Amino acid sequence: MAVCRRVQLLLLFMSLSTRFFFTQGAKSQGGVNENLVDNADMGKNPGAPLQDGKLLAAAASQPRRSTGWKLAEEEACREDLTRLCPKHSWNNNLAVLECLQDRKEDTEISTDCNHLLWNYKLNLTTDPKFESVAVEVCKSTINDIKECAAEERGKGYLVSCLVDHRTNITEYQCNQYITKMTSIIFSDYRLICGFMDKCKDDINTLHCGSVNTGEKDVHSQGEVIACLEKGLVSEVEEQTEHYSIKEDCKKAIMRVAELSSDDFHLDRHLYFACRDDRERFCENIAAGEGRIYKCLFNHKFEDTMSGKCREALSTRQKLIAQDYKISYSLAKACKQDLRKYRCSVDTTLPRAREAKLSYLLLCLESAVHRGRTVSGECQGEMLDYRRMLMEDYSLSPEIVLHCRGEIDTHCSGLHHKGRTLHCLMRVSRDKGIMDNLCQKALQTLVQETDPGADYRIDRALNEACESVIQTACKHIRSGDPMILSCLMEHLYTDKMVEDCEHRLLELQYFISRDWKLDPILYRKCQNDAARICHTHGWNETSEFMPPGAVFSCLYRHAYRTEEQGRRVRLSRDCKTEVQRILHQRALDVKLDPDLQRRCMTDLGKWCSEKTTEPGQELECLQDHLEDLGSDCRDVVGNLTELESEDIQIEALLIRACEPVIQSYCHDMADNQIDTGDLMECLVLNKHQKEMNEKCAVGVTHFQLIQMKDFRFSYKFKMACKEDVLKLCPNIKKKVDVVICLSTTVRNDTLQDVKDQRVSMKCRRQLRVEELEMSEDIRLDPDLYESCRQDIKDHCQNVLFGNAQVIECLKDTKKRLSPRCHQKVFKLQEKEMIDPELDFQLMRVCKQMIRRFCSESDAKNMLQCLKQNKNSELMDPKCKQMITKRQITQNTDYRLNPVLRKACKADIPKFCQPILNKATDDNELEGQVISCLKLKYADQIPRLCAEEVAAQEQTGQVEECLKVNLLKIKNEACKKEVLNILKESKADIFVDPVLHTACALDIKHQCAAIPPGRGRQMSCLMEALQDKRVRLQPECKKRLQDRIDMWSYAAKVAPAEGFSDLASQVLSSPAKSYILTMMGMCVVLLFLMGLLCGRITKRVTQELKDR
Repeated sequence: MAVCRRVQLLLLFMSLSTRFFFTQGAKSQGGVNENLVDNADMGKNPGAPLQDGKLLAAAASQPRRSTGWKLAEEEACREDLTRLCPKHSWNNNLAVLECLQDRKEDTEISTDCNHLLWNYKLNLTTDPKFESVAVEVCKSTINDIKECAAEERGKGYLVSCLVDHRTNITEYQCNQYITKMTSIIFSDYRLICGFMDKCKDDINTLHCGSVNTGEKDVHSQGEVIACLEKGLVSEVEEQTEHYSIKEDCKKAIMRVAELSSDDFHLDRHLYFACRDDRERFCENIAAGEGRIYKCLFNHKFEDTMSGKCREALSTRQKLIAQDYKISYSLAKACKQDLRKYRCSVDTTLPRAREAKLSYLLLCLESAVHRGRTVSGECQGEMLDYRRMLMEDYSLSPEIVLHCRGEIDTHCSGLHHKGRTLHCLMRVSRDKGIMDNLCQKALQTLVQETDPGADYRIDRALNEACESVIQTACKHIRSGDPMILSCLMEHLYTDKMVEDCEHRLLELQYFISRDWKLDPILYRKCQNDAARICHTHGWNETSEFMPPGAVFSCLYRHAYRTEEQGRRVRLSRDCKTEVQRILHQRALDVKLDPDLQRRCMTDLGKWCSEKTTEPGQELECLQDHLEDLGSDCRDVVGNLTELESEDIQIEALLIRACEPVIQSYCHDMADNQIDTGDLMECLVLNKHQKEMNEKCAVGVTHFQLIQMKDFRFSYKFKMACKEDVLKLCPNIKKKVDVVICLSTTVRNDTLQDVKDQRVSMKCRRQLRVEELEMSEDIRLDPDLYESCRQDIKDHCQNVLFGNAQVIECLKDTKKRLSPRCHQKVFKLQEKEMIDPELDFQLMRVCKQMIRRFCSESDAKNMLQCLKQNKNSELMDPKCKQMITKRQITQNTDYRLNPVLRKACKADIPKFCQPILNKATDDNELEGQVISCLKLKYADQIPRLCAEEVAAQEQTGQVEECLKVNLLKIKNEACKKEVLNILKESKADIFVDPVLHTACALDIKHQCAAIPPGRGRQMSCLMEALQDKRVRLQPECKKRLQDRIDMWSYAAKVAPAEGFSDLASQVLSSPAKSYILTMMGMCVVLLFLMGLLCGRITKRVTQELKDR
């Protein structure tokens, strides 16, 4: 115990009378108890100016009374006493002292009375004989407190020791006595043991001794203590260019604040500053145990709170932040827990740090997060002070010191209810220009207050989100950590309000940077983190595994375990929480610390003007993946890989696709991690009626992103990674990988390789990828880039998806640019070989395929549909689509696999001149097929009857041309019509009009006749000549028309060879005439030859004889 200042002049009579008063009270039930309880709200101002010798003289001159000296009987105070104090208190010196000390601020007492009171208090606290009263009243307490029992008697140390330990006093009489002594001591700083000796120089340097001196109350020195406290707070906040208070004085100031922590009357400056506010806000709150302080703290930012009281409360709160013991209620409630969890015995820390409120909060919060038991009373106190720190940034000296510039620039005028703190959070989140020390101070404060554990700690958030919580999260208990998660789930929904959205994202920005600040995640994953990521305690950090890196470690082990062959996996509960956090982070790119840090430059460069909607930042980065810096590209690529494995990470997309998921994909959505199944399901059902535009756009965007790198398609990557490494090394783009693998599969198939180089599981997944790519031209980047201008010119109003743009390009193929035309032709060739890749055909004919071709091989699907095209059950739209594909096949033999296979030997034989002029990418415009028709008119219908007949869906155009053959002027067109007539004579199947008209007759009359080689046509002709057979009128009419057409065609059709010419002459009615004329021409030519021989020059005999 420090040596106390002693005053040698002792007023023995006063001390004896006082002793008599307490002794008598102790012996009776009413004595001390009644007197002391009546004075329970004694004042506590710790300060006053120095006294001079006149005070002592005045005290010495006081008359001695044999019956007991009373303050009320003294002339110096009689007038003031009569004016200010109730009469019933006059017989009790301590009641009179309390009355005069706690008078109203605007009430004055005489100088003589002030001097008399001062001497009375001074002698009470310094007279060694006064200890005998304490010994008698606090006998058992002194024995319990060993430190006080060991104090040397007779020097006044005992009373000071009891005041120091008054929080441990349980004996009622002693507690009341010490409370009265405390009220006396704290009314003047010079009465506090040792205070003057330790702080004299600091008082003079800081000019605290001149505060409120004068005639008003020269002995009321609470302002001196308040001045020193402000100096101490300023020193902590500024640290540089500020006077440094001596260490002994600092301890004395903090000790005074601690001793005045239970009753606000003991803090004389705060008592006088807040007396009216106490009556306004805390009228029904009983003094003691820090209750008035807490009440005033809770009303600190009320509009009716006086500025002077608010300032005094802030100063006290700042002292509490430096030493938690200055809060009586907190120190008392958490005393056992602090001892239990060794929060106050860490020898590695300096006592100043150990005593800080932040250290206490972190230590006890760590115990709570580890599942340890902390008393409810202590947790309640912690909640109050965590809320206090979040409400007023100025209570955190690090923020005041390091964030001063940001506050002045961006957040001035917001100093209440946590608004300044949220403003700083917004600056850090949105602008990214915050000083590192300020950012670190904010992060530290969020960890200390831990608002993730209870949203009510953040008053700004609580007020902004109250309506959302009441509607969207009403099923969750108030204060539950799941409230924040619930709010995040409703972010960007109709239930969210703008102010709540801003406050929530500002807080989540900092919570996301330390995995421990999400209490649910920490509780579920702390064992996994310690086992796998080598983390330490909740309030401990490691430079090898900083807080931001722990979550990265966790999600690496939650995903990709199969891919990377990891044996160490997360527990199921932890994996669920990791997934939840990833879902939340996908809502805003700034909630992913690694992504924001590495992509800050790229976000500004590529996405500053394209991110008006939530979640668009990541989409923008994915769209510009090739343009990003290497660091940003890596983190975006990794995140996209995670999305491909678990698309539920894309919370906004899943929210938009909820109707489709519920109808078609709910089984996949229920999986903890879907391994790509859910996205595959969404792609397959992209054109269902439940699919809305937002979902369709999101699904298509993800498909487009997948084309940038085959790793972005999880199922494809897992199925084909070994095949890619072996067969397609150094190829990254998915479309190139698909082409590479599919080419390998095709070559192996054509060469009948027994062991195909591409594995079976890869071939199956490759098939899925090829089918997906056929749905949207944008999923084939090479085709899309080649035809971009053509799409703009010819298909501008056609929507992407459903292969509509591809179909448009096919329909306008003749007007396409050469490069686009070549690409479309290659696509058609691929589709004809494998009709399942023809998205439009498969979509339009989906039901017909199920009806007619359910057992057919995928590669024979079109052939099957063609065979059933004229069925009565065939859907008209499907029939039209089949005909379009047949017409396409007639443009080039390479688009007709059946014809190509059947005629592979004859095409080079008869049509080589055409092939010589052709290239692989250019169409032959039907030249090869026309060539084959002319050579094999009677055989082609048998082999390719459907293809030959595919000139028009119903044959009406040909019918029109046939009827009007005489009117056709164009020789080339006339020639083609004649060819059609010739082909139709070979088989009725290639004449749609006649075949339709005679379908029933063929069924009844010619059912046993196989088609081809004109057999069914001959059968009908015989039936027409047979009068016993009654054909359908329409069939009879069409057959008669055909006979007439064939007759005319025979007349006008030019002979294509000598055999045709001979046949026509022999079959002509005028063949005799023709043969006679031909004979005469021959004779004539012979005679002319004879004559010409005689006319030539005669050769002389001489020449002959030579």
